[in-house]
Amino acid sequence: MKKVRLRDAVWLPWLVTPCLLAAGLLAWHGFVTARGVSPFILPAPRPVLEEWVALMLSGRAWSHTAMTFAGSVAGFLLATVLGVAAGILLSLSPTLERLAKPFIVAFQVLPKVALIPLFVVWMGFGLGPKILTSAILPFYPIMMNTLLGIRSVPEGLRDVMTSFDASHFQLLRRLELPYALPFIVTGLEVGIVLALVGTVVAEFISGSSGLGYLLVSRINSFETAQMFAIVLQLCLLGLVLYAGVAGLRRLLVPRLTPSRP
Repeated sequence: MKKVRLRDAVWLPWLVTPCLLAAGLLAWHGFVTARGVSPFILPAPRPVLEEWVALMLSGRAWSHTAMTFAGSVAGFLLATVLGVAAGILLSLSPTLERLAKPFIVAFQVLPKVALIPLFVVWMGFGLGPKILTSAILPFYPIMMNTLLGIRSVPEGLRDVMTSFDASHFQLLRRLELPYALPFIVTGLEVGIVLALVGTVVAEFISGSSGLGYLLVSRINSFETAQMFAIVLQLCLLGLVLYAGVAGLRRLLVPRLTPSRP
């Protein structure tokens, strides 16, 4: 009988994750009950769940969720196009990469939140600032992963294709991008989370709709349980977005990535 190692068991996460979640909720409930914490500071899990269910049944959260989803996906797609294109461009010339590196680093260390007021001045309140903020956060990891993936191609394979007079476009399409695909998808997995963060931050500052706006609107009324419910909805939305990109990895990487020598 074949022995199955514990780390290879497919069922393990499906068993452990609910147990850890249940333990966390019990610890949360026990802490709030034992210490007598005010519900204005930290509500118990049950009121949070009740508020979340009420929020879903009332329909108030669906339009806000749709706006946050739209801003995150639009910004993520924009970052993907620009990030992959920039990574390909930098891979063409080490000199170009060295020249662009100071500007890339300066852009990366810049607090992106500081740009949101400028986006509002340029584009007004609405979806525009959310999309831009959602795009600039994941741009760097997508670009760098694309560049690293292309640089990981074995030089021997490049030489073989070059010896057959392959053009730069053929080299990119048939060799470099397939080899870089696992790196690119890793950048996308990081990027989709950052895109959601960028959208929510923009909604905090300039939004008139979305889950971030809905969360901020509950501060003055001290509706803490409802704020936790909105955070739960954001968590679920993030899981859906991440699962979509992870599904892309399972669909594309095994089919399009060549085996490494």
